[in-house]
Amino acid sequence: MTQGVDKQRLRRLMAPRSIAVFGSRGADFAIRESLAMGFTGPIWSVHPNRSELMGIQCLKSAQDLPQAPDAAYVAVNAQSAIDTVAQLNKMGAGGALLYASGFSELGGELKAAGLERQQRLVEAAGNMPIIGPNCYGVINALDKAVLWPDQHGCQPVDTGVGIITQSGNIGLNMTMQKIGLPIAYMFTMGNQAQVDIATVIDSMLDDPRVTAIGLHIEGIANLAAFDAAARRALSLKIPIIAIKTGRTAAAAKIALSHTSSLTGADGLFDALFTRLGIARVNTVPEFLETLKLLAMIGPLEHKRIASMSCSGGEAGMMADLIDGRDIVFGAVTQSQKNTTLATFSNGEQVDNPLDYQTYIWNNQSQMAATFAAHMEANFSATILILDWPNNATADPEEWDTAVMALAVAASAGNHKAIVLASMAECMPAHAIKACIKAGIAPMIGMDQCLTALNHAYIIGQAFTAPLPLPLQIHKVISLSAEALRPLSEAQSKQALQVHGLRIPKGEIATSLEQVITTVAHLGYPITLKAVGAELAHKTELGAVKLNLKNQGQVEQAATELFTLSPTLLVEQMVQDVVAELIIGINCDPLFGQYLVLGAGGILVEILQDAQSLLLPTNKNEITQALTNLKCSPILKGYRGQHPADIDAIVDAIMAVLDYSQQHPVYELDINPLLALKNGAIAVDALIQLGQYTHD
Repeated sequence: MTQGVDKQRLRRLMAPRSIAVFGSRGADFAIRESLAMGFTGPIWSVHPNRSELMGIQCLKSAQDLPQAPDAAYVAVNAQSAIDTVAQLNKMGAGGALLYASGFSELGGELKAAGLERQQRLVEAAGNMPIIGPNCYGVINALDKAVLWPDQHGCQPVDTGVGIITQSGNIGLNMTMQKIGLPIAYMFTMGNQAQVDIATVIDSMLDDPRVTAIGLHIEGIANLAAFDAAARRALSLKIPIIAIKTGRTAAAAKIALSHTSSLTGADGLFDALFTRLGIARVNTVPEFLETLKLLAMIGPLEHKRIASMSCSGGEAGMMADLIDGRDIVFGAVTQSQKNTTLATFSNGEQVDNPLDYQTYIWNNQSQMAATFAAHMEANFSATILILDWPNNATADPEEWDTAVMALAVAASAGNHKAIVLASMAECMPAHAIKACIKAGIAPMIGMDQCLTALNHAYIIGQAFTAPLPLPLQIHKVISLSAEALRPLSEAQSKQALQVHGLRIPKGEIATSLEQVITTVAHLGYPITLKAVGAELAHKTELGAVKLNLKNQGQVEQAATELFTLSPTLLVEQMVQDVVAELIIGINCDPLFGQYLVLGAGGILVEILQDAQSLLLPTNKNEITQALTNLKCSPILKGYRGQHPADIDAIVDAIMAVLDYSQQHPVYELDINPLLALKNGAIAVDALIQLGQYTHD
């Protein structure tokens, strides 16, 4: 909830019983479209120079309003908008939506003036919520209030999805969808001077008529508030779908650590969405189809789905398209096959996907029997592929019969059912209406449908998992160039060892004699390293000598390394390694400290096999992240090899986290952590400390 905003006033603004419009251009649409939608409350028009607007007699100022409106649509210039907001706040209005521009969106030499003007606007609003400024508008199709400066495609609904977007044009385009998505709210955000995305999510969650929430966002200003709102949605089991733009932005910093190059800000949004059970999508069609599926049939209880069609070609395409997803076409036992086969009369084959051929086509009772029998195999959702003919003389009756058969079968067994057309041109409007009436999700596009189902399954899993803890946002900034001095490898490893990290046996040596003495104590094979805070990437500098097996090799290696550094680290060589991993702590300006896990060694940037976890995290989440790595099969014992000690790996990671909780870590890099059959040892580490900041 945005600090200082009255939640009850915001509810009045979002679901108004009375509306006042200020201005003319844009305000005329707000009047016209609200009346067309069926808004029955009073609408007042305020304009100092006009006698009427859209047939409504104009009042001269806000002071002439007969009562404080629940919602005000303000389409006037910037200074007048500030004055109007001040008057509305004083009289106790619910809130205002500002189509007015000329605020923080201004750039160049006008930016300072725009920022100052926006600050005055916020001060004028007080605790009265304002949407915008520079906001396209809000449509509430539940209460039939259209605070919108243009045409739109929304229709009145009793329940539906709430969509929040940072783009007025994309929001407008989405309202024009004809795919059967019930849009309850279309909410554009503008500058978010006062009310932000998290506030709107929280308010939508107060409305039981909202079945799912869709986000189109460029960024998040208040991460803690967003986290709280999304966790509330998760607790209430309200699905959230998000398009987050900026996926390809070059946001990763390249500094001392390897892990800093493995992820950027966008990767952390992936981690955030995964943590909060939010499905991230990439395109508007995927966004709309996924929202529709979740609004109509909700999340999936398990991963086993079914597909039915009268075409072997369609069955084959579906089988190919599901490959690589979490969901699967559920196996059918012989007993279940026999049940379905008993509904046929021509010896058809029974499998999943099911090709029921055309022998039962246009026979509603027999089709219903076949569909019901197949659906009894306990699928989380069942798809019926139907593409209606699309021409001037087309007769849809036979396809409509199939829908009715599916409706009968789904209703009898309380199954989640989907009708899927491979192309939008083959799903007529009457079919969409029939599906919705029957409680069947009308989906368009095979790939989009399966993608939506996969999201529904993942969200279903999130709904049954423990609620994540609130984000821990510890922001650390780098020290000044004069103060910046990373810990050496030896210092870094010793610091981490105190917190439980296992490191190789070894000692520091500053002369060849010390090296020889230390080797005699440790035994062969030996690793020698030139260490110093300035030697960040030792392998590239030739500062590491591995697997030294006799005194001659040690003397030669030590002589070479002393030319790089006056200090050497002498360590026992770790043997029988199962895999090399990387552990990192990095700090992002928005998310603060975060954890990176990945495949390690010299090819870390090339492999790009990494998982990011926001904090706080726990052993279960860390174990799952390790499972999600591409190198996971090696950790589990690939082709008969010894598996790695996963518990020891997790303990090593927890030791790193324990250190980072007690120190202002700006960057921390362990590469590699050697995963062994028994244990895990960090053979290289680098720490750069910074200072905490609270912005």
